[in-house]
Amino acid sequence: MNFIQHLLEISKCIWDKIMILMGYKRSPTTNIEEELSKRDEHPMKAFGWAARDHSGVLFPFKFSRRAIGDEDVRFKVLYSGICHSDLHFIKNELGVSQYPLVPGHEIVGVVTEVGSNVQKFMVGDKVGVGCLVDACHSCDNCADNLENYCPRLVLTYNSTYYDGTITYGGFSDTMVADEHFVVLMPDSLPLAASAPLLCAGITVYSPLKYFGLDKPGIHVGVVGLGGLGHVAVKFAKAFGAKVTVISTSSHKKNDAIDHLGADSFLFSRDQEQMKAAMGTMDGIIDTIPAIHPLQPLIGLLKSHSILVLLGLPDKPLELPVFPLLLGRKIVAGSYIGNLKETQEMINFAANHNITADIEVITMDYVNTAMKRLAKGDVKYRFVIDVGNTLNAA
Repeated sequence: MNFIQHLLEISKCIWDKIMILMGYKRSPTTNIEEELSKRDEHPMKAFGWAARDHSGVLFPFKFSRRAIGDEDVRFKVLYSGICHSDLHFIKNELGVSQYPLVPGHEIVGVVTEVGSNVQKFMVGDKVGVGCLVDACHSCDNCADNLENYCPRLVLTYNSTYYDGTITYGGFSDTMVADEHFVVLMPDSLPLAASAPLLCAGITVYSPLKYFGLDKPGIHVGVVGLGGLGHVAVKFAKAFGAKVTVISTSSHKKNDAIDHLGADSFLFSRDQEQMKAAMGTMDGIIDTIPAIHPLQPLIGLLKSHSILVLLGLPDKPLELPVFPLLLGRKIVAGSYIGNLKETQEMINFAANHNITADIEVITMDYVNTAMKRLAKGDVKYRFVIDVGNTLNAA
């Protein structure tokens, strides 16, 4: 089974069948009104924007969130980034979406309430929540602080919580989560520009660290200069790496080098450029969320080096084996990051002044933003000003 198929199987397990794993099977006759009634059992009123069907159009949506437990943190949402995976899910492009669906897993705000046993946070703290809000706490991955690989993790939205209700994301006015899954945001980081770090940031930081691409002098290639790619350049440079941006868009060269600080740029449609760079890279971070050829990228690697896939195409990629064998090269995948690592990443970003390049939008602009995102028309991340514009939407 290849990487994409495996990840889709995990996704289906998490989002479509987790209630079966929990010993609870939804009635096949359950309709949307019954589902909404069940979800509305929570006592805390909430308001956000949700997709109602695979058209992906978002509308104002009233729902509810649970009262805080002893280990929970509630916070007012101020900003929420828009990830490309939000686009996948509102349109049900992976076949696992549950509607109504409130997207958003790059969420920052200010704490308004804490449970009696909360140790790490207090009212008034600036905090964030990324891609997951719970896990089983008992498997080997959880024991190793790898909650992101827990087979029963609960994602921030479009997932089933342990009480049987559906999780809703950050395109909303308030958020509640177990303190273990909440990150403290340093005062030196601007909230709007640091929100995308909770998904895009940790998604690139984790493989750079895990695969040893965080050493000074290492030559790192970054494929794609979008939401993930531009922060990958920033983190790799902060680690002291030599960074080459690899892109099919030649017009991104100036931005890659002059603005983001990359050392060089490869226009991947130029065969002469690609040939000259063969065998020069210690590792490549591939952020492309669409079908693309892997063989040219594998050719750029030195022997014993690694290509890490972070994007999620809707169809499997073709993996050429022969060039892997000739150089003992590795193709790997990486999925967001654990909570300990996420806090480490945020602290590192604060120490090195790393933020995402963003375009701040109002809540009522979100459907236009989604259309632009589908076309790649953003530098490099949309962030919704939830705190100031949600009620007016």
